[in-house]
Amino acid sequence: MKKGIHPQYYYDAKVICACGNTWTTGATVPVVHTDVCYKCHPFFTGEQRIVDTEGQVERFKKRLEQFERYKQEQEAKEAARISPERPLTDFGLSQRAVSALEKAGVVTAGQVIEKLAEGAQALLDIDGFGSKSLIDLKKALRREGYALPEEN
Repeated sequence: MKKGIHPQYYYDAKVICACGNTWTTGATVPVVHTDVCYKCHPFFTGEQRIVDTEGQVERFKKRLEQFERYKQEQEAKEAARISPERPLTDFGLSQRAVSALEKAGVVTAGQVIEKLAEGAQALLDIDGFGSKSLIDLKKALRREGYALPEEN
């Protein structure tokens, strides 16, 4: 056996736990500090507690809360995107089509969908609103995620 390569072995090394429990054992250092032992570990005590010495549980809970907030924000954005109160000017229609609808008192997506429920002719009867504008309006509504009523 080579000399000087092995650490010194302490037969009476003292182990000190965070809970205050101490005992002696053999080790390569004279004093060993530990966070949990057989008297305070949840497996041996049957107690349900989380041993978190490095803040991992807190970091996980924080990330989980951030994800929940992000999910709620996304749901709110989606709800606002398909809101019946959304103005027609948001859909990129021609100015002539928007003006014709405004003169008829139709200014929101919900009002357009109500008119479409009556039939496409209800919108085509509006002065200055033609079939091209109707096609563009339906495409814009579908693109944004609105559910249009079935055509008769």
